[in-house]
Amino acid sequence: MSIDDEPLALQQIGSYIEKTPFLESVALCQSAFEALKYLSVNAVDLMFVDINMPDLNGMDFVKSLTQKPQIIFTTAYSEYAMEGFQVDALDYILKPISYAVFLKAANKAKSWFDISHKQIETIQTTQDCIFVKSEYKLIRIQLSEIKYIESSNEYIQIHLINDEPITTLIRLKVIEEQLPKDKFMRVHRSFIINLDKVKVIERNRIVFDHNIYIPVGDQYKDSFQAFIDKTFLI
Repeated sequence: MSIDDEPLALQQIGSYIEKTPFLESVALCQSAFEALKYLSVNAVDLMFVDINMPDLNGMDFVKSLTQKPQIIFTTAYSEYAMEGFQVDALDYILKPISYAVFLKAANKAKSWFDISHKQIETIQTTQDCIFVKSEYKLIRIQLSEIKYIESSNEYIQIHLINDEPITTLIRLKVIEEQLPKDKFMRVHRSFIINLDKVKVIERNRIVFDHNIYIPVGDQYKDSFQAFIDKTFLI
């Protein structure tokens, strides 16, 4: 994800992301407010953030986030460097940015991500339950007790029927690969649902407990529609 109020700079970072094999461009935002709107319904691992932007600058934007992705600041002003590292930014790169400089910063992000997930992204499954690590404990979860699973940066939250959510440091893709495909479905970049728990669908959203709305992402609409056609009498 990249945020910059200068269209040419935003386009450049977007093109650098596209040509880097281990990165995926999920959003190009021309303001911090546009980025906040995207983050309200999506999780990202890494953001390239310009600092000098109108209304809400990049530094204040990052400070406002309760759950921060990894941050690489992109700016023409070197005086913000110390403040950038005080908010735990991975890197701080100065414009104009060459691809070599960009790639060095991106590799730093990849190294952090690989190290943080090493020996963590393991999950044990049986026919009717999974075992996940949470707060130094190994927890057994019945598959039938799961309502939905939500990605939150590098963590996931497993939401249960009659208990508090369980948080574990696993990517959504990892747990998706272990769950039975006839019972669980990825419906959004940030959500996996238990198909047996789907009772109400409203305006292309899945409703849980009358006040939890899970959106169905564009790339998942066909598979979810197939489930609806098979399951519901319309």
